[in-house]
Amino acid sequence: MANIVRAALVQTKWTGDSESMIELHEKYARSAAEQGAKVIGFQEVFNAPYFCQVQEAEHYRWAEAVPDGPTVRRMRELARETGMVIVVPVYEVEQSGFYYNTAAVIDADGSYLGKYRKHHIPQVKGFWEKYYFKPGNVGWPVFDTAVGRVGVYICYDRHFPEGWRELGLAGAQLVYNPSATSRGLSAYLWQLEQPAAAVANEYFIAAINRVGTEEYGDNDFYGTSYFVDPRGQFVGDVASDKEEELIVRDLDFGLIDEVRQQWAFYRDRRPDAYEGLVRP
Repeated sequence: MANIVRAALVQTKWTGDSESMIELHEKYARSAAEQGAKVIGFQEVFNAPYFCQVQEAEHYRWAEAVPDGPTVRRMRELARETGMVIVVPVYEVEQSGFYYNTAAVIDADGSYLGKYRKHHIPQVKGFWEKYYFKPGNVGWPVFDTAVGRVGVYICYDRHFPEGWRELGLAGAQLVYNPSATSRGLSAYLWQLEQPAAAVANEYFIAAINRVGTEEYGDNDFYGTSYFVDPRGQFVGDVASDKEEELIVRDLDFGLIDEVRQQWAFYRDRRPDAYEGLVRP
């Protein structure tokens, strides 16, 4: 049985300051709502540049509390205005010295449902994230929203299949993966790993990437954001690799049950045989 959810995602360039970046996303969100979207997600640390290309203490200034910081409060107001579920990735400070790469999930009535903190933190040239972020410690939450069960994975997480599976076992129907990924080795993997994860776990994935170059470092973010269904097929076209874009797509959540009955991966799992996977 069809269960259509109109979903949206946004890929943008860095505007140069936080206020104009938030305003830009508010504009795109309102446009998505006018097109009938009921859920939308933004890119990784959406209200800031991708400062992890350098290791400088000045960038701790981008951090704010979740959910009591100004950006999440403002996005709660936007959710109430538009009637959309919103996935809001920000740089979180919990207390002095405790910083996380976080996404808040806000329901369509503006209520704060909770947050996901990025588990896997890279530390390689151009992605010096361990300088800024502690590893996530709130597990693999899946949120009961106005549109269904929504989970979040963040950027580098996508290279690790275990979290995708945790979200599936927790009942996710749609997983947003906000990212900041630049041209290089990962460009090939971008359109390979997430469709494969959608197939293996039999849910929809919203893959969001930044676009353009920014003031910190020389990374060129290649966009190409997309929705992919539980069969691993793109839902509509993939976004531009150079330009900002709002994508609005109809996702048939009824397809999840259909696929899970055809490919009974959850039935045929063998967790009793996987003990070696949790050894360090």
